[in-house]
Amino acid sequence: MNAAIATGEIEVVATDLKVLNKAEVLPFQLDKELSNEDLRMKHRYLDLRRPRMSKNLRQRHQITKAIRDQLDAEGYLEIETPILSKSTPEGARDFLVPSRLSPGKFYALPQAPQQYKQMLMVAGIEKYFQIARCFRDEDLRADRQPEFTQVDIEASFVTDEDIMSLIEGVLAASFKASRGAEVTTPFPRLTYQDAMNTYGSDKPERRTGMEIIDFTDTFANSAFKVFAGTIGKGGHVRAINAKGFACVTTGQIKRLEEIAREAGAGGLAFIKVEGGEWKSPIVKFFSDEEKAILTERLGIEEGDLILFGCDQWSVCCEVLGRLRIEVAAMNHLLEGKEDVLDFLWVTDFPLLDYDDEEGKWNAVHHPFTRPKAEDLSMLDDEANWGKIRAEAYDVVLNGYELGGGSLRIHESDLQARMFRVLGVNDEEQAENFGHILSAFQYGAPPHGGIALGLDRLVMLACGEDSIREVIAFPKNNKGADLMSASPAEVDFKQLRELYVKSTVGEKK
Repeated sequence: MNAAIATGEIEVVATDLKVLNKAEVLPFQLDKELSNEDLRMKHRYLDLRRPRMSKNLRQRHQITKAIRDQLDAEGYLEIETPILSKSTPEGARDFLVPSRLSPGKFYALPQAPQQYKQMLMVAGIEKYFQIARCFRDEDLRADRQPEFTQVDIEASFVTDEDIMSLIEGVLAASFKASRGAEVTTPFPRLTYQDAMNTYGSDKPERRTGMEIIDFTDTFANSAFKVFAGTIGKGGHVRAINAKGFACVTTGQIKRLEEIAREAGAGGLAFIKVEGGEWKSPIVKFFSDEEKAILTERLGIEEGDLILFGCDQWSVCCEVLGRLRIEVAAMNHLLEGKEDVLDFLWVTDFPLLDYDDEEGKWNAVHHPFTRPKAEDLSMLDDEANWGKIRAEAYDVVLNGYELGGGSLRIHESDLQARMFRVLGVNDEEQAENFGHILSAFQYGAPPHGGIALGLDRLVMLACGEDSIREVIAFPKNNKGADLMSASPAEVDFKQLRELYVKSTVGEKK
């Protein structure tokens, strides 16, 4: 008997011993957490033996099965779309595959099955889904991989309400199957404008509190010229109350100032409330009325730290949105809230966004997203393009975007018009998008859909911080597989057969 181990009550009497395969000394202990990620990735087949990792893979299976069962029950057909496709100039950078049979031409690995699933709607497949492998050649983060899996969904004759209701059922079934959690539906909703105004993010983490409050009217004529001057130029003054964080250290303040500057601010104004005093060089410029309004609207008490954003609207949102997350981490505000599942929908995104560096308009989601009917007339005047709202919706969980979708453009003339707004001329449209524009001329039904990031969904269900922990064989943060040593050089003969020549010089 050994109560200290799981099998302590089991006794085995061996009558025979046969060695099936000799094992070398393990490069690391399987019963301990290992901080050396490169070592884990190099010996991933051993890393996956650890209970935590095998549990994650089981939960991934349970979630994937629950999604398939739920969509099958709703009448959706699982249909595979091509992996070898065509490179089109929208979205992130493509992975290219040279064609041996068509010298000088290339396939692209799909970033998403977007155009294929829309053409399935033209084909009369009214309800489609796919657990789709997707590829994007972009810089990596904890929740990004060059190849990833998404739950791709499209349906004809649907409204945004239909898609939201479907996804709420899918997510509820997923969390019930994988961790026994009861998910309350329907999910609350926020418009994009309200999410940015209140949380400084279109994927808000709401469990920490610290809502952003606007004080633009309060300080429009303030004696503090920095605030008044910014407001006079069309800017805003906004603030958050980091409750009980007046104990912030000098190093932490410097970090917060650094984050504010990285987000585009010139600096960071703040007030510490300690010993019954407001400690800040800016307080002497505030009137009693301004102090009273701050106190009332922010609920200021002893021990609080007030952080200000003073800039144009978008910069204020970015600054205070990042500060909320950093303060929450510094102040351990999420401790004890790990099991809280705060789902919500963010709706009414802007359709277009102007890129000053490129000098052109870009689609906020993608070029197939439908403008809201009441905003459609604003396409006639470029001055109004930034005001057009999209029939788009994102589902968010605990500060992470789980997925995004929209109702689509299904008319060929409107789609061509949208391409022209995005700077794609008629010749480029015919070359890159002729197939979908042609398909829309044959009675394309109204349709819409969504894509959920399966890796991120499983990561959150398992309580992990990186999607690498829920993928069997992931790449590292440089896009490399250390176990198989890929990517790797290939033989000159292979390149010659593909009519490809590398221009990379030999290292000296």
